[in-house]
Amino acid sequence: MKNRPIEFGGETILPGQQRTVEIPLAGLVTQHQLQLSVRVLNGHSPGPCLFVSAAIHGDEINGVEVIRRLQKLKALKRLKGTLVLAPIVNLHGFLSQSRYLPDGRDLNRSFPGSERGTLAGRVAHTFLNEVVNKCTHGIDLHTGARHRDNLPQIRADLSHPETEGMAHAFGVPVVMHSEIRDGSLRAVAGANGTPILLYEAGEALRFDEICIRAGVKGVLNVMRHLGMLPPSRSKEAKPKTTMVSHTSSWVRAPVSGIFRAMLPMGAKAEKGAVLGMIADPLGDSEEPVIAPRDSIVIGRTNLPLVHEGEALFHLAYYKRAVDDVADQLEDFHETHEPEAGTSDVVGEAPIL
Repeated sequence: MKNRPIEFGGETILPGQQRTVEIPLAGLVTQHQLQLSVRVLNGHSPGPCLFVSAAIHGDEINGVEVIRRLQKLKALKRLKGTLVLAPIVNLHGFLSQSRYLPDGRDLNRSFPGSERGTLAGRVAHTFLNEVVNKCTHGIDLHTGARHRDNLPQIRADLSHPETEGMAHAFGVPVVMHSEIRDGSLRAVAGANGTPILLYEAGEALRFDEICIRAGVKGVLNVMRHLGMLPPSRSKEAKPKTTMVSHTSSWVRAPVSGIFRAMLPMGAKAEKGAVLGMIADPLGDSEEPVIAPRDSIVIGRTNLPLVHEGEALFHLAYYKRAVDDVADQLEDFHETHEPEAGTSDVVGEAPIL
């Protein structure tokens, strides 16, 4: 059976074609026009229509590189269905290296938006109606905020069976059942029946090679799970069953001072363990930061100067022993760590 033509941005993409379409957005104050660039790859055979988006927060750039590498892979020549790539959704924030739009609003709290609303609302409305609502599935790529690192993780509404299947297929050890926030892309897409994953990995305004490699591989895994690509011929061992965390919390600074982290990302933190120390500038006093329960470190601040109440460590809690999760994370890191001198370091598409 042959795939059908599909329309994006007023252009028709025939089966077997790929095309970059430009969707108009609100312009700059200089009167220069901005367009949302979307690469559409329409396979010869029918199948799901998957969008992969990045930079909804303009300073979260790891996903931009994930999409750049993804669209260069030869595996996409065997695509079934349609792949829609939107590497920079918040173009205004991307240009100013800001999480927000010029109106100070968070795009991922502005959906579904309105064509006559705020700037953020108008961008949200355009992306939702011109891209998201034309797709059957979605993957939204994010990082931590500035000066805050996130371990590669999937956040999704796991009460939705199809979404849960995609989450496990992605192939990262940490999967979080995440409640949907009002105004988010996940909330609106979910309400419309579109299964969507949120991939969190790395820090804003920083490329992280492991996070990028894991993102590319994860998207391919989901595409195979959906039948958009044939099964992998790689002899690499299949990942162990992903264990889900249904609860997490931030450990906050008990006092202000100079912070020294004692545990790295992905480490096991036993109940009562010292996560870090906060000292005064002269070192006359030190206050420990303590883990409240057995957990895994999935997020951490990178700033050494902290004030009382600031979020320092994001911990994920599991019903099973965290030792198993820690072992999986160690294997995951070794699998995705690039070898010295490999092409991945300079931005070439990884061989998967």
